[in-house]
Amino acid sequence: MSIRVVIADDQEMVRTGFRMILENSPGIEVLADVVDGREALAATRELRPDVLLLDIRMPGLDGLEVTRQLCGDQAPEPAADGYRPRIVIVTTFDHDAYVHTALHQGASGFLLKDASPALLVEAVRAAAAGDSLISPAITVRLLKDLAERGGTAGAATAAGPPTEALTERERDVVRLVATGRTNAEIAGELYMSLSTVKTHLAHVQAKLDARNRVEIAAWAWETGLARA
Repeated sequence: MSIRVVIADDQEMVRTGFRMILENSPGIEVLADVVDGREALAATRELRPDVLLLDIRMPGLDGLEVTRQLCGDQAPEPAADGYRPRIVIVTTFDHDAYVHTALHQGASGFLLKDASPALLVEAVRAAAAGDSLISPAITVRLLKDLAERGGTAGAATAAGPPTEALTERERDVVRLVATGRTNAEIAGELYMSLSTVKTHLAHVQAKLDARNRVEIAAWAWETGLARA
């Protein structure tokens, strides 16, 4: 089945661009694009998308408030069938306060609008699968800060000790994940196929009992592997 998406952004060019990127990606269907937070809430409740792409600064309700109402501590209980949308924030503004608030309220991803089309598609697919993806530049900055302060928080919680030692190649992949590289960039730098990168990451995720690549990156920073 297709991943069903609603786009909410007050800039028509952005909505049009996102729609073109997503509709040209196999297995993704854009149900609607809307101009503000109130329309985003209405479209979500009517159309029940799998993923909602949200800008932060919009007229009426902003993206953070929409996230709070749909997924935050005051969100209604999931429907009888368990429905609750996955939210990916896509914005020009990468202030740390925005990132922490969005993730704390239940967003599944946080991207900058200058992210590549491939990263946008990857974030939608990750959210639909129950995973999370944060813009690499933001991830690295937040995790460096958390590691320097000796703590973790929210979505950047580190994974636990590995149940089995990582291979040298897996460690190479993890180092690059921790510096914000995408899977495609890792494949290019390590001269391996994209499928091999994904296989290594799957093995690492299982060994660390990590929920996503953010937790893998957090573990790498906390253990010092990212600096090795």
